[in-house]
Amino acid sequence: MKTISRTVLALMAGVASIATPAIAQERTQFNVAWSIYVGWMPWGYAEDHGIVDEWAEKYGLEIEVTQFNDYVESMNQFTAGDYDAVTLTNMDALSIPAAGGVDTTALIIGDFSAGNDAVILKDSDDLASIAGQDVNLVEFSVSHYLLARALDSVGLTERDLNVVNTADPDMVGAFQTDDVTAMVTWNPMVSEILSMPNANNVFDSSQIPGEIIDMMAVKTDVLEANPDFGRALTGIWYDTMQIMTADTPEGAEARAAMGAASGTDQEGYEAQLAATKLFSTPSEAVEFVTSPDLETTMDNVRSFLFDKGLLGSGAPSADVIGIELPDGTVLGDENNIKLRFTDSYMQQAADGDL
Repeated sequence: MKTISRTVLALMAGVASIATPAIAQERTQFNVAWSIYVGWMPWGYAEDHGIVDEWAEKYGLEIEVTQFNDYVESMNQFTAGDYDAVTLTNMDALSIPAAGGVDTTALIIGDFSAGNDAVILKDSDDLASIAGQDVNLVEFSVSHYLLARALDSVGLTERDLNVVNTADPDMVGAFQTDDVTAMVTWNPMVSEILSMPNANNVFDSSQIPGEIIDMMAVKTDVLEANPDFGRALTGIWYDTMQIMTADTPEGAEARAAMGAASGTDQEGYEAQLAATKLFSTPSEAVEFVTSPDLETTMDNVRSFLFDKGLLGSGAPSADVIGIELPDGTVLGDENNIKLRFTDSYMQQAADGDL
């Protein structure tokens, strides 16, 4: 789920210079990117089972949904202009497309991590023993954020250890080497690593509920010029939610298919779902995104990103990028809003108006 690499940082200045396209026009063809994670597997299922085509046809659109094995690359291509929508986290939405100059709208709030992200120690169940160790994680990702929150809970800081930047496909193999003793990562890697006899979950995202948010984001200008695209994506999502959460043979088959597509089985996928607060109905998502807690969360996130230098070269403060909440409240610069949260389309779904 969730990452920004040094390569992204190196490219960010260049992206910012090219990521301000001309005003989007009304059109009928759209590209959507998604990557492997428990809360995003429904997009692959919807593509494979005709749900995407059904909603696209309803609005006279063509929607191509593409799976990326590399989460970073999906966000890079969204930021560069190749994709109209992408699955990503609240933190990465701010640090990559928004910081890269792309005005981005969080269209669908799918879930928040409630245990899918974890700090794992080898041969120790004491979080404080992480002091002095090398910690493997995807640097500047939500794993890095989770580590910071974990360290704070035991009176430590990042100065008390050494972060080792590690690509997410390498996590499972790295943990099996003698040199790696501490790791922060996300599912499905967490489940696989914790199945090893010497692995211990010492802190996870269930201890910071609501802070690591997974969503479908759309370029704001594309959405404004093509509201039917937003309606179609929202319809796709909630039709798929209705199927996959049902206690029926069809629901079980859907969860099994999503598990297989993510490298596990139905039981393994359902275990990951148990560590996910999935907003299976639009009314649940609307309640979450309109809660005052979102402002607190995004304030924490932007402060973390500013401290890490991820809000743009020379950013004077965490206020450099404006974040608009559903009620119109803006955190940061009102003249530079680049990340927007909306409940509009989810509310249409809740009202049966799609």
